[in-house]
Amino acid sequence: MDDKVNYTLVGAFVLVLGAVFVAAVLWLAAGLGGQRAVDPYQAVIRESVAGLNVDAPVKYLGVDVGKVDRIEIDPQDSRQVRLRFLIDRGTPIKQDSLAVLKTQGLTGIAYIELSGGSAGSLPLVAGAGGVAPTIPFKLSLGARLENVLTNVLANVDRVSNNINAVFDADNRQALKSALTDIAALSHSLAGQKDAMTAALKDAGRTAQLTARAAEQLGPTLDRIASSAQGVEDMAAKAGEASTRAARAVDTAASGVAQLGSETLPELTRLMTDLGELATSLRQLSEQTTGNPSSLLIGRPAPSPGPGESEP
Repeated sequence: MDDKVNYTLVGAFVLVLGAVFVAAVLWLAAGLGGQRAVDPYQAVIRESVAGLNVDAPVKYLGVDVGKVDRIEIDPQDSRQVRLRFLIDRGTPIKQDSLAVLKTQGLTGIAYIELSGGSAGSLPLVAGAGGVAPTIPFKLSLGARLENVLTNVLANVDRVSNNINAVFDADNRQALKSALTDIAALSHSLAGQKDAMTAALKDAGRTAQLTARAAEQLGPTLDRIASSAQGVEDMAAKAGEASTRAARAVDTAASGVAQLGSETLPELTRLMTDLGELATSLRQLSEQTTGNPSSLLIGRPAPSPGPGESEP
């Protein structure tokens, strides 16, 4: 029985099997089974694309829909990176879709993740002249965390500088002096503890006496309130009396005015008549005194004056 192995046949079989495996891999990678139609898209990113290579996958909600075709510095702004994608035709890229740079697992291999966009958004189409449409790019989680950490570290650094400025040599000396004074004050207060306790007890007794005085003061306040009410009633009555007096004065004034306008003229005429009567009586008295018979025969005729003849 021949148990020798033909190594030539074994080697040939291994080589053929390896060639078939490589061909299958190349066929799957290069799409030898049929080329798929793709559409070009582009995106502009303002962050590092470390780990992202050409032919890196482009995923739509986790589904492979294309690959990265080109990576280059934006000729219009050197702070940005321009990416070009080849995405399967028919992929629902919307105008509000976003592209995000992500890494998968622990390997650190980067890829592009596309979001679906809203249902009512219009499809993103090529611009004039066949220019590849630009998908808006959103900063990756790592970039956002880096920005946040940068701001936090800047704030921490600023706070540290402010603290160092506050606690400089002069301020530290002042703080030390203040702490020394506080310690001395604490010792002084501790020495006056008995006096403070006695003062607090006195204050308590004073508060109790004040409460008792307040209780006793209540009836007095009630009596004062009653007296005040009586004074207020008297004031009201006095006001009413004053009102009545004012009315009486007004009435008297009206009477005086009437007396001045009606009675006084009559009185004046009466006094004039009395004056004339008194004059007549005086003349009659003088005539009677000089010639009493004149009451019977009348007054004699006056004597003629110089140059006058008797009648």
